[in-house]
Amino acid sequence: MPAPRSLNLRPWMLVLILCLLYVAFVLIRNQGDPLALVTIGTRFSQGIADGSEGYDGQFVYYIARDPATAAQYLDVPAYRFQRILLPLLGRALAFGQPSLITWTLLIINLISLAGGTWLLENLLVRQEVSRWYALTYGLTVGIFASVRLSLSEPLAYALVLGGLTLANRERWGWSAVVFALAGLAKETTLFFAAGYTLYLLVGRRWRTAIGFSAVSMVPFILWQLILRNSLGTFGIGSGGALATGFEVIPFAGVARILTDTPPKSRAGLVLIFSAILIPFVIVPTVWALWRCWVDLRKRAWTAYTYLLFANAIILPFVPFSTYREPLGILRFIVGLQIALMLYAAQGKRTRALRNSTIWIVTIFFALQLV
Repeated sequence: MPAPRSLNLRPWMLVLILCLLYVAFVLIRNQGDPLALVTIGTRFSQGIADGSEGYDGQFVYYIARDPATAAQYLDVPAYRFQRILLPLLGRALAFGQPSLITWTLLIINLISLAGGTWLLENLLVRQEVSRWYALTYGLTVGIFASVRLSLSEPLAYALVLGGLTLANRERWGWSAVVFALAGLAKETTLFFAAGYTLYLLVGRRWRTAIGFSAVSMVPFILWQLILRNSLGTFGIGSGGALATGFEVIPFAGVARILTDTPPKSRAGLVLIFSAILIPFVIVPTVWALWRCWVDLRKRAWTAYTYLLFANAIILPFVPFSTYREPLGILRFIVGLQIALMLYAAQGKRTRALRNSTIWIVTIFFALQLV
């Protein structure tokens, strides 16, 4: 991917400019109402059973607005509360003022979007590949649209990229702290901590592995215990309301799109989901697992092999309820995107890097969210 030469532009700058324009367009379309950025639905805000659903950003907003009363507005309280970091930061920066919270959530995510893209740029440059492949992260719907929707992904994965940067410098203690924060932003980031722990254990770096896993994962475990004590259940699970469980048979969640769809609408729905799932999810997952198998068989693994494996091995078992929601699965694979790009960059697999840019196409889904 050739780098533009004019204006000394960098990927993080381009991503930030485009996102600012996108958010401005959303606000203009909604008469400047900042609540449009949290997509509130009447089902949860007003308790209307057959009301509009809204989207997940509303739950971040409710927790940030008032953690003490938020549970009554959440579909699955413990599940939503486990992603506590973004709402806490949003509330703190707004000094508890509800009218400012939508703006502070936006500011945090804009900084996270730019910062995460910048960190990925540097990681790619360290592997001597073009920094412009970082657009595959910054301009994909799972991150880009999450800024507009006030979701936790931009913050969570910016922290992941910070943790990766520190781990590359062998600063395992600080890396573990950053991964602990990422886990409190979104639980799926802990696949990276698990990948690093496995890498350290295989390398017989026992002391580092134990310390890293304890610091990066224990805060999440303790928070789960707090949620269990205060809300009656653990937060960890497969999703919010109407979520199905993780599958046992690989890619059964994909197959159920066919089997659980009424015959009259089956053909069109299968065509739509095939266009999304095959190129953006299934092919990258299968390629990642195959590459991990090759590396492990040849005993040619690196840390990125384990990070790729940790983020890919879960995808065949992702619930049907996640696969059936295009934005949901495209948010879920952000970890795979990061791991795959860094793995390909380290191995100078330029074809894989070029092919990964297909994820940028998903940004067009963001146009449906204005």
